[in-house]
Amino acid sequence: MNEETIFSKIIRKELPSDMLYQDELVTAFRDINPQRATHVLIVPNRHIPSVDDVCDEDEAALGRMFTVARRIARDESINETGYRLIVNCGEHGRQEVPHIHMHLVGGEDVGPMLARRA
Repeated sequence: MNEETIFSKIIRKELPSDMLYQDELVTAFRDINPQRATHVLIVPNRHIPSVDDVCDEDEAALGRMFTVARRIARDESINETGYRLIVNCGEHGRQEVPHIHMHLVGGEDVGPMLARRA
């Protein structure tokens, strides 16, 4: 389960990134293709392919992802106007990198959660 991903290389600082936070559990960096004014990825340092692969030992890292999101939202001054946290899982959930990650997007209106079906 130690599949190598682009995020693994960013965590180990083998690839450049605009890193905003790193500790023993998680790493946060700006998305290279931002979808909003603020678009940050928050990832656990331990490789977890998707939400479907989460186990009890991951609780501390997953909780830390939320507290880091709060910290970055405040640092980016988007906490008062609001932001969205997104975690995609699997093919139908449009997960692109097989390493669980949270998108923190904001700095402008993020729009509706889902487009309504006709």
